[in-house]
Amino acid sequence: MGKLLPIYLNDHLAGATLGVELARRLRGSNQADPEFGPALSELCAEIEADRETLEAVMERFDIGRSKLKPFVAVIGERVGRLKLNGRLRGYSPLSRLDELEILQLGVTGKLRLWLALEQTHADDLADFELGALAERASGQLRRLEALHLKAAALAL
Repeated sequence: MGKLLPIYLNDHLAGATLGVELARRLRGSNQADPEFGPALSELCAEIEADRETLEAVMERFDIGRSKLKPFVAVIGERVGRLKLNGRLRGYSPLSRLDELEILQLGVTGKLRLWLALEQTHADDLADFELGALAERASGQLRRLEALHLKAAALAL
Protein backbone atom coordinates (compact mmCIF):
# COMPACT_ATOMS: atom_id res chain seq x y z
CA MET A 1 0.00 0.00 0.00
CA GLY A 2 1.35 3.40 -0.96
CA LYS A 3 1.11 6.58 1.05
CA LEU A 4 -1.66 7.98 -1.16
CA LEU A 5 -4.30 5.33 -0.40
CA PRO A 6 -4.82 6.54 3.20
CA ILE A 7 -5.27 10.11 1.96
CA TYR A 8 -7.67 8.99 -0.76
CA LEU A 9 -9.77 6.88 1.59
CA ASN A 10 -9.88 9.61 4.23
CA ASP A 11 -11.01 12.09 1.58
CA HIS A 12 -13.80 9.69 0.67
CA LEU A 13 -14.65 9.18 4.33
CA ALA A 14 -15.10 12.94 4.66
CA GLY A 15 -17.33 12.92 1.58
CA ALA A 16 -19.28 9.95 2.92
CA THR A 17 -19.76 11.76 6.22
CA LEU A 18 -21.14 14.79 4.38
CA GLY A 19 -23.32 12.46 2.30
CA VAL A 20 -24.77 10.76 5.38
CA GLU A 21 -25.54 14.12 6.99
CA LEU A 22 -27.17 15.40 3.81
CA ALA A 23 -29.14 12.19 3.26
CA ARG A 24 -30.41 12.34 6.83
CA ARG A 25 -31.49 15.94 6.38
CA LEU A 26 -33.26 15.11 3.12
CA ARG A 27 -34.98 12.17 4.78
CA GLY A 28 -36.09 14.23 7.77
CA SER A 29 -37.29 17.19 5.72
CA ASN A 30 -39.32 14.98 3.37
CA GLN A 31 -40.47 12.27 5.77
CA ALA A 32 -44.16 13.16 5.50
CA ASP A 33 -44.13 13.46 1.72
CA PRO A 34 -45.46 10.19 0.21
CA GLU A 35 -43.60 10.81 -3.06
CA PHE A 36 -40.19 11.54 -1.56
CA GLY A 37 -40.20 10.20 2.00
CA PRO A 38 -40.01 6.43 1.48
CA ALA A 39 -37.46 6.66 -1.34
CA LEU A 40 -35.22 9.03 0.61
CA SER A 41 -35.47 6.86 3.70
CA GLU A 42 -34.27 3.84 1.72
CA LEU A 43 -31.46 5.82 0.07
CA CYS A 44 -30.36 7.19 3.43
CA ALA A 45 -30.09 3.70 4.91
CA GLU A 46 -27.97 2.57 1.96
CA ILE A 47 -25.71 5.63 2.16
CA GLU A 48 -25.19 5.01 5.88
CA ALA A 49 -24.32 1.37 5.16
CA ASP A 50 -21.89 2.40 2.42
CA ARG A 51 -20.07 4.70 4.84
CA GLU A 52 -19.75 1.80 7.28
CA THR A 53 -18.35 -0.34 4.48
CA LEU A 54 -15.76 2.32 3.70
CA GLU A 55 -14.75 2.36 7.36
CA ALA A 56 -14.36 -1.44 7.23
CA VAL A 57 -12.18 -1.11 4.11
CA MET A 58 -9.99 1.36 5.99
CA GLU A 59 -9.75 -1.05 8.91
CA ARG A 60 -8.75 -3.85 6.52
CA PHE A 61 -5.79 -1.73 5.43
CA ASP A 62 -5.15 -0.54 9.00
CA ILE A 63 -5.67 3.07 7.92
CA GLY A 64 -6.35 5.54 10.70
CA ARG A 65 -9.25 7.91 10.32
CA SER A 66 -8.61 11.60 10.02
CA LYS A 67 -10.56 13.46 12.67
CA LEU A 68 -10.28 16.78 10.85
CA LYS A 69 -11.63 15.89 7.40
CA PRO A 70 -15.01 14.43 8.52
CA PHE A 71 -15.41 17.29 11.01
CA VAL A 72 -14.87 19.85 8.25
CA ALA A 73 -17.35 17.96 6.06
CA VAL A 74 -20.05 18.12 8.75
CA ILE A 75 -19.40 21.83 9.28
CA GLY A 76 -19.60 22.36 5.52
CA GLU A 77 -22.92 20.55 5.38
CA ARG A 78 -24.29 22.70 8.20
CA VAL A 79 -23.08 25.92 6.57
CA GLY A 80 -24.77 24.75 3.37
CA ARG A 81 -28.08 25.03 5.15
CA LEU A 82 -27.67 28.80 5.23
CA LYS A 83 -27.96 29.19 1.45
CA LEU A 84 -30.85 31.22 0.07
CA ASN A 85 -33.75 29.01 -0.92
CA GLY A 86 -36.54 31.45 -1.71
CA ARG A 87 -37.87 31.48 1.84
CA LEU A 88 -36.78 33.55 4.77
CA ARG A 89 -37.01 30.58 7.09
CA GLY A 90 -37.48 26.88 6.63
CA TYR A 91 -37.28 24.27 3.94
CA SER A 92 -38.44 24.98 0.40
CA PRO A 93 -38.83 22.99 -2.82
CA LEU A 94 -35.57 24.61 -3.97
CA SER A 95 -33.82 23.22 -0.88
CA ARG A 96 -34.84 19.70 -1.87
CA LEU A 97 -33.72 20.23 -5.47
CA ASP A 98 -30.30 21.58 -4.46
CA GLU A 99 -29.75 18.84 -1.88
CA LEU A 100 -30.62 16.11 -4.36
CA GLU A 101 -28.11 17.56 -6.81
CA ILE A 102 -25.37 17.64 -4.17
CA LEU A 103 -26.19 14.09 -3.10
CA GLN A 104 -25.90 12.94 -6.72
CA LEU A 105 -22.40 14.40 -6.86
CA GLY A 106 -21.45 12.50 -3.71
CA VAL A 107 -22.85 9.20 -4.95
CA THR A 108 -20.97 9.68 -8.22
CA GLY A 109 -17.77 10.03 -6.21
CA LYS A 110 -18.62 6.91 -4.22
CA LEU A 111 -19.18 4.96 -7.43
CA ARG A 112 -15.75 6.05 -8.64
CA LEU A 113 -14.24 4.97 -5.30
CA TRP A 114 -15.64 1.44 -5.56
CA LEU A 115 -14.50 1.15 -9.18
CA ALA A 116 -11.00 2.42 -8.36
CA LEU A 117 -10.65 -0.01 -5.46
CA GLU A 118 -11.91 -2.86 -7.63
CA GLN A 119 -9.29 -1.97 -10.24
CA THR A 120 -6.41 -1.65 -7.78
CA HIS A 121 -7.17 -3.84 -4.75
CA ALA A 122 -9.66 -6.49 -5.88
CA ASP A 123 -7.68 -9.34 -4.33
CA ASP A 124 -7.26 -7.64 -0.95
CA LEU A 125 -10.92 -6.65 -0.83
CA ALA A 126 -12.58 -9.65 -2.50
CA ASP A 127 -15.01 -10.20 0.36
CA PHE A 128 -16.32 -6.63 0.08
CA GLU A 129 -17.90 -7.35 -3.31
CA LEU A 130 -16.78 -4.07 -4.81
CA GLY A 131 -18.64 -4.74 -8.06
CA ALA A 132 -21.91 -5.08 -6.14
CA LEU A 133 -21.15 -1.87 -4.25
CA ALA A 134 -20.56 -0.09 -7.55
CA GLU A 135 -23.85 -1.48 -8.90
CA ARG A 136 -25.68 -0.26 -5.81
CA ALA A 137 -24.17 3.21 -6.27
CA SER A 138 -25.34 3.17 -9.91
CA GLY A 139 -28.83 2.26 -8.72
CA GLN A 140 -28.73 5.06 -6.17
CA LEU A 141 -27.83 7.48 -8.95
CA ARG A 142 -30.76 6.32 -11.06
CA ARG A 143 -33.18 6.75 -8.15
CA LEU A 144 -31.73 10.13 -7.23
CA GLU A 145 -32.10 11.29 -10.83
CA ALA A 146 -35.78 10.32 -10.83
CA LEU A 147 -36.31 12.15 -7.53
CA HIS A 148 -34.38 15.13 -8.85
CA LEU A 149 -36.63 15.40 -11.89
CA LYS A 150 -39.74 15.27 -9.66
CA ALA A 151 -38.23 17.89 -7.37
CA ALA A 152 -37.38 20.11 -10.35
CA ALA A 153 -40.96 19.89 -11.62
CA LEU A 154 -42.23 21.02 -8.22
CA ALA A 155 -39.64 23.73 -7.61
CA LEU A 156 -39.25 25.30 -11.00
